Amino acid sequence: MQAAIIHEYGPPSVLGLGEFPDPKPGPGEVVVELRAAALNRRDTYLRGGANPAYRFPLPLVLGSDGAGIRRDTGEEVVILPSLGWGEREDAPADGFRILGGPDNGTYAELIKVPAENVYPKPKRLSWAEAAAFPLAGLTAYRALFSRARLEAGETVLVLGAGSGVTTFAVSLAHQAGAHVIVTSSSDEKLERARELGAEAGVNYTAGDWVEEVRALTAGAGVDVVVDSAGATWPDSLRCLRPGGRLAVFGATAGAEVTLGVRPIYFGQFSILGTTMGSPRDFAALLAAIERGSWTPVIDSVRPLAETAAAHERMEAGAHFGKLVLDVS
Repeated sequence: MQAAIIHEYGPPSVLGLGEFPDPKPGPGEVVVELRAAALNRRDTYLRGGANPAYRFPLPLVLGSDGAGIRRDTGEEVVILPSLGWGEREDAPADGFRILGGPDNGTYAELIKVPAENVYPKPKRLSWAEAAAFPLAGLTAYRALFSRARLEAGETVLVLGAGSGVTTFAVSLAHQAGAHVIVTSSSDEKLERARELGAEAGVNYTAGDWVEEVRALTAGAGVDVVVDSAGATWPDSLRCLRPGGRLAVFGATAGAEVTLGVRPIYFGQFSILGTTMGSPRDFAALLAAIERGSWTPVIDSVRPLAETAAAHERMEAGAHFGKLVLDVS
């Protein structure tokens, strides 16, 4: 089969299209003929190899998101990228991993996965849209609802409008009846987030964005903050109302913070770590997609041979929504 493969760690140029052995399914596994795949920020970390936690045996096929045809039944399916989550809902089991490293992923014509990880493709979505939502949509759904328990009528602040996860977070929160505020360094991205359902946007380069957020809530603060930046935790906590919840799942702006202890316990704040999601979360996400009319935001679609260019665009931060690969 053809696949975008890394034989060494490095810049996007290490991604090359080539021949890779066809996957051979074992007991309980199925092969999916992929029609589309999609990128996630994790893929760039894996490709770069700077973090020892993201170094796996090479060669490796990256990619966590994919949709295609189940070879043994002919069904149109989408792939759940959480492997070995386990039975608990509060956290994954030992041995949990994400598709696309160390297991070979979706930047390929074929992939083998456990049969329990394939679900019917939402009928109203195109192949590109179906491939776009699994990892980012699942991450957003779990952060908002399974962890932060967002309810209709509450206000949620989503940091960093424009990424795959944040575009899903805006759409899902709006569909659930929540009020959505977003931040970005780009006025254009703020405007596009409003088109998805955000009621207000704050450019964090233009002044004291925390005070702007609080002003939008008449000084009360928001109920929930969804933060994938990491280094912004202190400011995110300042945006919360007393008793508010901070859902965190990334460190794109920095992996360490210093927090004052007293404001957290006097404010009765909850800091909720989250990553990916369980099969139950994924089933609930699929149900939300079926109920809704929104579609995943696609930044661009490229052929598999242009995977390196897609990585370059992601690392430049120029995209809005998901970067998709056409595998058909």
